[in-house]
Amino acid sequence: MLLRRSWKRSNKQQSLRLSELHRKSQLWRGIVSIALIEGRSLIPMDPNGLSDPYVKFRLGHQKYRSKTVPKTLSPQWREQFDLHLFEETGGILEITVWDRDTGRRDDFIGRCQLDLSILSKEHTHHLDLPLEEARGFVVLLVTLTASAHVSIADLSVTPLDDPQERREILTRYGALKSFSNFRDVGIVQVKVMRAEGLMAADVTGKSDPFCVLELNNDRLQTHTVYKNLNPEWNKVFTFNVKDIHSVMEVTVFDEDRDRSADFLGKISIPLLYIRNGEQKSYVLKNKELTAPSKGVIHLEIDVIYNTVKAAMKTIVPAEQKYIEEEPKVSKQLLQQNFNRVKRCIMVLISYGTYINSCFEWESAQRSIISFVMFVLVVWNFELYMLPLALLLLLVWNYVFSCSRDTTDTTMEAMFDWEDEEEDKEDKESEHKGFMNKLYAIQDVFFSVQNALDEVASNGERIKNTVNWTVPFLSWLAIAALLSAVVLLYLVPLRYLVLIWGVNKFTKKLRDPYMIDNNELLDFLSRVPSDVQVMHYRELRVDPGQSPSKRRRPIQS
Repeated sequence: MLLRRSWKRSNKQQSLRLSELHRKSQLWRGIVSIALIEGRSLIPMDPNGLSDPYVKFRLGHQKYRSKTVPKTLSPQWREQFDLHLFEETGGILEITVWDRDTGRRDDFIGRCQLDLSILSKEHTHHLDLPLEEARGFVVLLVTLTASAHVSIADLSVTPLDDPQERREILTRYGALKSFSNFRDVGIVQVKVMRAEGLMAADVTGKSDPFCVLELNNDRLQTHTVYKNLNPEWNKVFTFNVKDIHSVMEVTVFDEDRDRSADFLGKISIPLLYIRNGEQKSYVLKNKELTAPSKGVIHLEIDVIYNTVKAAMKTIVPAEQKYIEEEPKVSKQLLQQNFNRVKRCIMVLISYGTYINSCFEWESAQRSIISFVMFVLVVWNFELYMLPLALLLLLVWNYVFSCSRDTTDTTMEAMFDWEDEEEDKEDKESEHKGFMNKLYAIQDVFFSVQNALDEVASNGERIKNTVNWTVPFLSWLAIAALLSAVVLLYLVPLRYLVLIWGVNKFTKKLRDPYMIDNNELLDFLSRVPSDVQVMHYRELRVDPGQSPSKRRRPIQS
């Protein structure tokens, strides 16, 4: 018994030391912001004398892959992303350029390295990096900045619970700081208290659960609680918010020493859906976020942000995740995207049918009212009335949104699909001609599948903007439309078109390395589609699965 107690005490102390070491290893000391501009004079890798180049970046365990620019030796990528600096010295950034080939291994074009320790901080460096093993250059803009506000602490040391520190944070993101440091939009604090009724992943009927929190590309995790289905972590995580439209993903895993961790459950919480200071119980979902898993997790989240910075961040490109899942050939997914496009088209058809019924005099009262409105509008039409009509539509939906149940029960059935496991290994075959055709068909399939998803998502996002699914974005749309009404009413159209044209023609001259964007598409990318609305929907907590139902009430 003495030996057992001594072993338990030493094991607990070792676990605490490992937990502290693990906590320190997660916190980054700075951020390196990279803008991949272009490539120059790359070597041709394809029989047509061109290449389909893309770039891979690696800094420690972090990886990023750029988009592929087809059929060129001077690609224009124009991408921006951030990586974390875990070392005081900065580390070595590894850059490799590849040529994408369909149906076979991608061709290596060249590589180069960048020692971040030689770069001065808080300054943007324009770099033309020559490829070491081939001719050609890669053009980058690199900026090193100090670490953002990120921390891991116990519940006893909660930053926002300290009145003085809370006042400092509120001042930092107050109205007077609206036009300084646009990258620092706000701060989010997550208290991870405990989980209950988790799935047993080990043969002993227990699990070794730990919790991972992800906000875009920022990732922190708790320590592991061994042999427990009702773990208590009692940790506080603080993240810097770069985009208020980001989604906090909380995933619970089971630790396995000899293989990768087992998935136990997951939830996704948009930052704009959070109510500050409210302790909530979230039912864990499966990997696809379409059905409940086993277990409940208890969180308390606070978000403090600057509204002006958040609004300005809405019309710039959203941050892309470093690691994106490979697209899979899925009949169910293709059918789902087709049904989503069909729903959007059916809505347009229903509007067209309604308008046509006014012409057919199916209802005399409706046709008379429509005819009078048509004559009045056409006779008095001015260009500013177009955004005014959209503004009135948003106000109309806002008035009736509170009394209308927006839950669409048919969405759950439409978005219910099974995950398909695909074999991703490239195998050499004697029938290379047949395999190339098969890969070509697969690429076409991907293109059709993604195009349907893009069309359906944009249609659903326009609908969700009008339906006030995210009030912050709908208010932002009202402000933009109101500004458009005032401008079109006061300023002649020719002047507005002239200003727009001069800006477009001179943008490249004013800033040759500017990453161009479409503000309208960037705004729509922040509005959730119907699929994302389903993913973010909270499930009801079943009192029967919580072992502590008699001790404390669970909020839903």
